[in-house]
Amino acid sequence: MTQRSLDKTGIWVTTLCALHCLLLPVILPMLSLIGLSFIGEELLERTILSISIVVGFVALVIGMRKHLRFYPLILLVAGGVIYWHKDSLGEVGEPIIILLGASLIIAAHWVNLKLTRAARILIPEV
Repeated sequence: MTQRSLDKTGIWVTTLCALHCLLLPVILPMLSLIGLSFIGEELLERTILSISIVVGFVALVIGMRKHLRFYPLILLVAGGVIYWHKDSLGEVGEPIIILLGASLIIAAHWVNLKLTRAARILIPEV
């Protein structure tokens, strides 16, 4: 996979993860009726978030080698840490933490795409 496709994948995975976490309280009762209650398990949530972070890390490191900027990685790590601790403010604060963490992760990918595109224009690849 290319860095660009990894960034786009990271954006989608993070968005789906955030939607999963935000909509889960609404749809969990229905899921248990049809035998899909495992979707509400903490292990699944942590696995999806971990995949998002790993994909993001790979995409951002590849991008960093092209554009030589470190701050997208800081955004990714900050978003991942915030998202990982989504339960720290209880049920009321959880949606806010999820949105903040996911937004930072998505912003990291978006910035990485923009910086890589700008670096490619300034220094064409051979």
